[in-house]
Amino acid sequence: MNNHEIDYKIYGDDIQYVEIELDPNETVISEAGSMMMVNPNIELATIFGDGAKQGGFMDKLFSAGKRTLTGESLFMTTFTNRCHQKEHVYLAAPYPGKIIPLDLNRLNGEFICQKDAFLAAAKGVSIDIAFQKKLGVGFFGGEGFIMQRLTGDGMAFIHAGGAIVERHLQPGEVLQIDTGCLVGMTSSVQYDIEPIPGIKTKMFGGEGLWFARVQGPGTVFIQSLPFSRLASRVFAAAPASGKSSSYGEGSPLGGLFDMLGGE
Repeated sequence: MNNHEIDYKIYGDDIQYVEIELDPNETVISEAGSMMMVNPNIELATIFGDGAKQGGFMDKLFSAGKRTLTGESLFMTTFTNRCHQKEHVYLAAPYPGKIIPLDLNRLNGEFICQKDAFLAAAKGVSIDIAFQKKLGVGFFGGEGFIMQRLTGDGMAFIHAGGAIVERHLQPGEVLQIDTGCLVGMTSSVQYDIEPIPGIKTKMFGGEGLWFARVQGPGTVFIQSLPFSRLASRVFAAAPASGKSSSYGEGSPLGGLFDMLGGE
């Protein structure tokens, strides 16, 4: 199945959205809940999985069911232009960061990414699961035993937190990355994990026990702010029991009253 050819523009800096231009009868698929706005002539539909799989109902249900292993919904949303002129769909990123456009045709038709990175793609792109071959990578690699595999020859869009670094690794070139900061990679990249050396570093360094080891050739995308790190900082800063201090966040009196349970 040939992928639909779509044009796009990405707007914003730290909180981005993508404008996708659809020719008549072109379709884009996205994660449920990604829509920001659409033109009136765009037809919305809910489908099992990515719609790329052919076959009966049970085949489609099985394909969609595999998505639940990555923590995603069984369903996806399609946006189809049903008029005779170009129309637009606007999809928003779920949290601060960057939207990364991927031309799968230039990436040998395949890209591996963390389980919650996928945002949208041209119809025909297959969003499947990719099992890590090594159990150690699965249990300790940050992205888990299961990652997402995007295949096809069209455009796909993924999202990651903070600033994004794109590294093109030469054959044999190695890069060590915080496990949560690895967004995705081309299929030619070898991915493994290694323990962080030193007992003190492991116990008190705050960097965890493992880092990801990627080896070229291939392209790797790295994020500066994983959502898990952002969420943990927000949770740590939230006042206990929903109470808020009347003193400033950096006030010593505020900290003293927090210790005493005061407002």
